[in-house]
Amino acid sequence: MNIAERWRALEEDVARFARGPVTIVAVTKQRPLADIREVLAAGARVLGENRVEEARAKFTEWDPRRDLPNLQLHMIGHVQSRKARDVVVLFDCVQSVDSRHLAEELHRRCTAAQRSLDILVEVNMSGETQKYGVAPSEVRSLVATCNALPSLRLRGLMTMAPFTSDETILRRVFSGLRLLRDALASEGLLPPNAELSMGMSNDYRIALEEGSTMIRIGTALFCPPA
Repeated sequence: MNIAERWRALEEDVARFARGPVTIVAVTKQRPLADIREVLAAGARVLGENRVEEARAKFTEWDPRRDLPNLQLHMIGHVQSRKARDVVVLFDCVQSVDSRHLAEELHRRCTAAQRSLDILVEVNMSGETQKYGVAPSEVRSLVATCNALPSLRLRGLMTMAPFTSDETILRRVFSGLRLLRDALASEGLLPPNAELSMGMSNDYRIALEEGSTMIRIGTALFCPPA
C-alpha cells in the first residue's frame, strides 16, 4: 500500500475502534519531504516531530502551514529546557511537558515572543525508568503549575505505553491515563473533554478502545526509513 492507502486504512480503524473524535498525528521524524507532502495530500493535518534540529531543517524554508493554515506541528519528543526558544518558534503544540522547569521556560519564551502555546503533560504511566514523563502522583502539581501560566494552554495528557504485545499491560496503562484525566477533570484541573494522546503504530487500536483522542502514527503510515 502507498501512503494514501495506509491513511485511509487508518481512518477506517479509527472509525471502528474509537469512542469518539480522534486526531491522527502523522509522525514524520526521519521522513523525507516527499513523504510529508504525500501524507498531507492524503488528509493529515497534524504532523509530529521529536527532534528540534530535524524539524528546523525541514520546516524553516518550506513550512506547509503557509498553504494549509489549519495544519499543526506537534513536538512529541523530550524537550530540553535550553531548546525552549526554538520549540516556541517552530511548534504549535508540545505534547511532552514533564517538569515545572520546562513549563516555566516555555511560558517565559512564549511571553517574550508574544504568543501562546498548546501543551500536553506527559505522564509516565508504566513506571519504566527509561521513559520520560511525570509520575502519576505528581501530575496534579504539574497541571496546577501549567494552569497558572497564561501563555500556555493545557489541552490534556500524553503517555507512551511499554513496547509489548501483552494486552493486559497496555490496557492498564491506557485506562489508567483515562481515569487520571477524568479525576483531574472532576477537580476542575482539566476540562472534561481534555485530550488523551496515547497509542502508536503497534498499539493504537487498544488505545482507541480505552478512550484515546489522539494517536501518534509513524510506521503504520510510512515504510521504515532506509
